[in-house]
Amino acid sequence: MTNKYFCLLVFIVLASNEVVAKRHSSTPKLRKYDFPEDFIFGAATSAYQVEGAAHEDGRGPSIWDTFSEKYPQKIKDGSNGSIADDSYHLYKEDVDSPSRGRGFCLVGISKEESTKLPFATIFHWDTPQDLEDAYGGFRGAEIVNDFRDYADICFKNFGDRVKHWMTLNEPLTVVQQGYVAGVMAPERCSKFTNPNCTSGNGATEPYIVGHNLILAHGEAVKVYRKKYKATQKGWNLPYTESSKDRLAAARAMAFTFDYFMEPLVTGKYPVDMVNNVKGGRLPTFTTKQSKMLKGSYDFIGINYYSSSYAKDVPCSSENVTMFSDPCSSVTGEREGGIRDLILYAKYKFKDPVMYITENGRDEASTGKIDLKDSERIDYYARHLKMVQDAISIGANVKGFFAWSLLDNFEWASGYTVRFGLVYVDFNDGRKRYLKKSAHWFRHLLNGKKNN
Repeated sequence: MTNKYFCLLVFIVLASNEVVAKRHSSTPKLRKYDFPEDFIFGAATSAYQVEGAAHEDGRGPSIWDTFSEKYPQKIKDGSNGSIADDSYHLYKEDVDSPSRGRGFCLVGISKEESTKLPFATIFHWDTPQDLEDAYGGFRGAEIVNDFRDYADICFKNFGDRVKHWMTLNEPLTVVQQGYVAGVMAPERCSKFTNPNCTSGNGATEPYIVGHNLILAHGEAVKVYRKKYKATQKGWNLPYTESSKDRLAAARAMAFTFDYFMEPLVTGKYPVDMVNNVKGGRLPTFTTKQSKMLKGSYDFIGINYYSSSYAKDVPCSSENVTMFSDPCSSVTGEREGGIRDLILYAKYKFKDPVMYITENGRDEASTGKIDLKDSERIDYYARHLKMVQDAISIGANVKGFFAWSLLDNFEWASGYTVRFGLVYVDFNDGRKRYLKKSAHWFRHLLNGKKNN
């Protein structure tokens, strides 16, 4: 198994707009043998959402510690991630062998056996509070070199075991929710967007933050390829078929998927962004930066939940933010979006290697232990079938990661929603219970056709 995988670096691009999926008459039946022999199945987590131990062993605070602990009213249930799933202490249970009936974590399949294969994300939103205080976190140009040095430490200490690196998780969410809507840490936005914001500018800061995220990614890739590689080895469719709505869909993609992908392919921002962001608000890459960014990925990761239609709307010169710049609005829902997004990436960006790094469905937390999540199974079966369809057309998709392994702290939603394949009882010692969906995945990985 280890001989089949090379040292790769990824740039996570986006999560699409979340809407409720439509139900169909029957759930597709799947087997792991319906996928390529080297296809990887896994389940994902993130540090702040599951680890806990926020004040142990010298861990410093992140912007999410500050956001959730100092201002609990900003989280739907007033909670925080200081304990979360307590995976800092219970990690061995979380990665236990599926054959022992407990764990379901990072399970890669080969021809004859299953094994654990770690994919590591370097940054999943928890900027150190010290850097936020020192120079504004990702608003400051200093973050680029600091991120490079941090990535260097990760590669040096874990690169002998981690062969698949991901630099950033959902940079679009960081930009939009933290600096335009102001509903996530560090809660910066224009006052007219969110009266709770005490500082920020939704017309300028998002583009600065996005620019620095892209450059931070590029520097991390550069240091990896220079020092370690040799030795370590929202999707939008047009609302109607009118030319205006088709152009609106293209603009919506330019400000989401293409925003972070185009610089890695061409070294430039998408033309629609350059044309629509007026007043010099969109930073530019120097010739040196552009050269560094071009080709700075080995595979791309796609976080996908659902799709929306894009509709043309008039451009506004008042209360301008990143949300208004595309001159389009998203509405409704679109079935088959994950397949179409994969094919979009295939044909527009020269057939890249792709992993579906997040895909999942939430449910409201009722306070009762409920392990019968049939709707989640239906969701996964349909999306995996669409991934399979895209592969059959020629898309180079190498793996699929469910979001998430565990019920966890879901950012501004706190513990009010559950995405996990494993139920976590937050009222009784964080005990874990496999849901029906976890058994469904185990059945799939055992090579049996799932109903």
